[in-house]
Formats: sequence, structure tokens, C-alpha cells
Amino acid sequence: MNKTELVASIAEKAGLKKTEAEKALKAFEETVTAALVAGDEVRLVGFGTFAVKAREARTGVNPRTNESIQIAASKAPKFKAGKALKDAVNA
Repeated sequence: MNKTELVASIAEKAGLKKTEAEKALKAFEETVTAALVAGDEVRLVGFGTFAVKAREARTGVNPRTNESIQIAASKAPKFKAGKALKDAVNA
């Protein structure tokens, strides 16, 4: 499912116009992004949790030359599925 299909599905299920559903989806994306940038978690009970994971600096290998390279420390967004979502997928 791509973004256009997701917007259409949200509009149908919520009884909204597609433009309204797109605005709601964009607001959700912006809100989650802002919370993660601020270092907060976003928990949707039964669905899952959006959080930021810190990755330490590490040594890697360039696959072309087999030379060791330093990979800088970074932060990465992660999503952990909630129990209800896991159960729905596995049903």
C-alpha cells in the first residue's frame, strides 16, 4: 500500500474527503516526527511505539576495498509493534 492508497482507505473508513484524510495523515507524520526529534516516544496502545534508538560509533568494512572505516554515531527511528497489532497480523 502506498501513500495514495492509504489516504483513500482512511478517507473511506473515517467518512472524510480525500483532502481531509491527507491533511490528517500529514499532521500525524509531522507530530510523530516532532516528538521523535524532541527525544520523546509516541505510544499508541495496542498499535505500537515510535521511538529513537541511539547507535554508537563503530568500525565497519568497505565491501569494495575491504578497508576498515569508521561509522559515526547516529540516531535512528524505530517502531515496536504492540500486542494487538502482532495478534492481528498473526491471526
